[in-house]
Amino acid sequence: MSVRTSQAARPKVTVVGAGMVGGAVATYLALRDYADIVLVDIVEGLPQGKALDLMQAGPVLGFDTHIAGSNGYEETAGSDVVVITSGIARKPGMSRDDLLRTNMGIVRSVAQQVVRESPEAILIVVSNPLDAMCHVALQASGLPRERVIGMAGVLDSARFRTFIALEMGVSVEDVTAFVLGGHGDTMVPLARFSTVAGVPLPELLPADRIEALEKRTASGGAEIVGLLKSGSAYQAPGASVVAMVDAILLDKNRVLPCSVYLQGEYGIQGLYVGVPVKLGRAGLEQILELELRDDERAALHQSADAVRDLVEAMRRIDADGAKSS
Repeated sequence: MSVRTSQAARPKVTVVGAGMVGGAVATYLALRDYADIVLVDIVEGLPQGKALDLMQAGPVLGFDTHIAGSNGYEETAGSDVVVITSGIARKPGMSRDDLLRTNMGIVRSVAQQVVRESPEAILIVVSNPLDAMCHVALQASGLPRERVIGMAGVLDSARFRTFIALEMGVSVEDVTAFVLGGHGDTMVPLARFSTVAGVPLPELLPADRIEALEKRTASGGAEIVGLLKSGSAYQAPGASVVAMVDAILLDKNRVLPCSVYLQGEYGIQGLYVGVPVKLGRAGLEQILELELRDDERAALHQSADAVRDLVEAMRRIDADGAKSS
């Protein structure tokens, strides 16, 4: 009888925030069975309990992923990818600035601590408001833009693909779709770049049905919140994060829509906006610039303006905080 005494080190992924989205990320990644996982949360016992529960699913589902839970960051040292899901949801009576102030503080602290332990990591930001929190993580981490990426377009495109497949009565595997812009009501679904088995969507559906699908996509998160009454989507966001982790750690060079820091691409300077990118082992490998029509470009810039408003609000909050201190 031989005993396996050693094995090549697996990639290491840290998920900060052991709530519903963080738990879904850990679950889908564990099922991939190629990376070990550290779940981090400030709530004592929560990440440890979720980690242990998930590990005990391994014998049933057939994965050997090691999953650890922690209330600190020491166990995250040497992570290849860090997924930041931590933050609070907007509560009744809470202003936008209050939400920004709280989540800015959380994401800033997390980014600083994870990079201290894992200076070579790639950060995937999921915390909301997503595009704005990417700015916070970029500044706080000191990492290059290639290694701070927001998960938004993968989820938004998955929703668009789902609605197209339901409308057409076809498999989602045969549907491709692109959604650009900020993660919110101003996102820009691009029907003419979306296809069913390679056939452009405008050749398959009338304009009014396409418009209805685009509107449903833009409000896809709100629709789920309305149905759940308490809480928000977590399964599709978790799966979307893992698609990005796959592309990075398996060096797949997949073309996915992600929120990245633009430096003149699409005529947008110094903002995180969702665009199609090539994701590989270095993180952001390339930004793909599509030839947009005037109306599409105008919609993308309008979406970027909404992100700019949030970034300027965060600057005011920081300035006010500096004055009061």
